[in-house]
Amino acid sequence: MSVDQPKDPLEVVFTCSGRATGKMRNDLDVKMTQPMLEEFAMATDEGPFHGGEASAPPPLAHFISGLTGCIMTQLRAFAKRMDVEINDLTVNCKIVWQWTPVGRIYETAPKSFDIDILLDSPNPLEEQVALIEAAKKGCFVEQTLAQSNTVTHRLKTQGGYLRLR
Repeated sequence: MSVDQPKDPLEVVFTCSGRATGKMRNDLDVKMTQPMLEEFAMATDEGPFHGGEASAPPPLAHFISGLTGCIMTQLRAFAKRMDVEINDLTVNCKIVWQWTPVGRIYETAPKSFDIDILLDSPNPLEEQVALIEAAKKGCFVEQTLAQSNTVTHRLKTQGGYLRLR
């Protein structure tokens, strides 16, 4: 079944409410609230390094699966719209972060995001490349990573929310 594409820009909004439910486990209620309502129950945990029990994937596993799944989804969705036939598709992602100890804690920084696309298609190479370029622009996760972002944090206090810098 095909769904008509909206003609005007719209917002895609996700929310997530997480609860600490174990040593390092977090149970997460994820919702897409716009343009439609979808709900997902997810969990994260850490292994023994952080004192967890590895009862669920760590947050970084969700992160890389989100990136991989997003580009794969866009490739298949846009292939239909661009008349590019896909016989088989495999995507391999590798993400590297710098982990630096700072006293008793640590700091992190992204180093690289590498995406290898194995696309089996009878279409000409130019059409395959055009498909990948379109999918890159349509992948929410990749577009987020490709730009500088502002992330805000607030701490709830008795007097309301305190905005942290």
